[in-house]
Amino acid sequence: MTESVQQLVRYTRIQEIVGDVIRLRASGVALGDIAEVENTDGEVSIARVIGLDRNIVSLQVFTGGKGLSTDATVRFLGRPLDVVYSPNILGRIFCGSGEPIDGGPLLTTDRHVPVGGPTVNPVMRVMPSRMIETRVPMIDLFNSLVESQKIPIFSVAGEPHNELLARIGFQADADVLVFGGMGLIFDDYHFFRKSFEEHGVFGRTIMFVNQASDPLVERLLIPDMALAVAERFAVEENKRVLVLLSDMTAYADAMKEIGVAQERIPAVRGYMGDLYTQLAQRYEKACDFKGAGSVTILTVTTMPGDDVTHPVPDNTGYITEGQFYLHGGVIDPFGSLSRLKQHVIGKETREDHSQVMNTMIRFYSEAVESERKQAMAFELSPFDKKLLKYSKLFRDRFMNIRVSLGVDEALDLCWKTLAECFEPKDLLMKQHLIDKYFPDIAEKETG
Repeated sequence: MTESVQQLVRYTRIQEIVGDVIRLRASGVALGDIAEVENTDGEVSIARVIGLDRNIVSLQVFTGGKGLSTDATVRFLGRPLDVVYSPNILGRIFCGSGEPIDGGPLLTTDRHVPVGGPTVNPVMRVMPSRMIETRVPMIDLFNSLVESQKIPIFSVAGEPHNELLARIGFQADADVLVFGGMGLIFDDYHFFRKSFEEHGVFGRTIMFVNQASDPLVERLLIPDMALAVAERFAVEENKRVLVLLSDMTAYADAMKEIGVAQERIPAVRGYMGDLYTQLAQRYEKACDFKGAGSVTILTVTTMPGDDVTHPVPDNTGYITEGQFYLHGGVIDPFGSLSRLKQHVIGKETREDHSQVMNTMIRFYSEAVESERKQAMAFELSPFDKKLLKYSKLFRDRFMNIRVSLGVDEALDLCWKTLAECFEPKDLLMKQHLIDKYFPDIAEKETG
């Protein structure tokens, strides 16, 4: 051991144990440093510095404080937590402490990279300009996902948000897939693993999983480890990396519990005052790197009580570049938004994309009004009846999250749907696009 490392090592005893948090006196310790806690029976646990108050250091013990003695010895390692990184981690599954849990070989000789750290220097960021095709029509057609975008799926308990997240993962045209699960029940963990394996993407996937029964502190490490690995693949391997995180509300709840254990004063609804900062530090890792690859972040954010003003979705909305709003088992076209879609629509996609997108949504909005008129027993006009037929086709062909279509294939289906329900004069679109793409009458009748 070198002299500089020896100077960073500190041996001390515990003064207080509150739940999974231990407190002691120490100096020369930095926030985020890790330590080894050796109990009186010789068992060693890993802990992380989560608070500093002058010379009082608070550490979160990964395995919890149960059975820990105040006579335990703490040895600070003088470095932050790191995670293994190399091409060998593709197709591997790790727990929240970074240890493999898939029964595969240990990666002791592979390189380790620090977890956390600052976001990317703005001068190294490139303006987003490339689309990630997901084969989900409600995303690709109406709210396109753009490389380096950070965007959540707003949902509630019982909605198929994990199914949608997994589907985007195995259908998206990304080079590397990094999945981070926080507070997952075993069934959800098994579902994600099985989905990636069955659809042939597991070989280019890395999974970091914290199950509901795992230590709480590891839940906070999942996004940082996933993003650290994603950033290395993007910068050093020039890969287009898609990061999937579920569920960021579970992540925020873990921060709240630890804040209570630290006796911090809560802000709104019990969450700590730095909730926005903590979320932003993770989301801002999304980047299209100059001369390298990109990191795109897609998360699940559940809304307790379907309340979009809840602190977690509320703060998330200020950070991210839109949201996919999952409601009633479908992606709601009115609640969803991609603020970067204008960078790719008509540029990366076909010339008719913008006009088709606007026309389809306009007709669906009018169709919803016609459905209300029908429900209230008002008289329906011939055009209302066209709209009612259109709304059924629109929901079946595009809003169902299980539908899988390429962008051009979906655009062609849009034209076919419009032709089955309306006349060209009803569309109010550019004439040259109607002349080029609108199906002829024979195709309309056979459809």
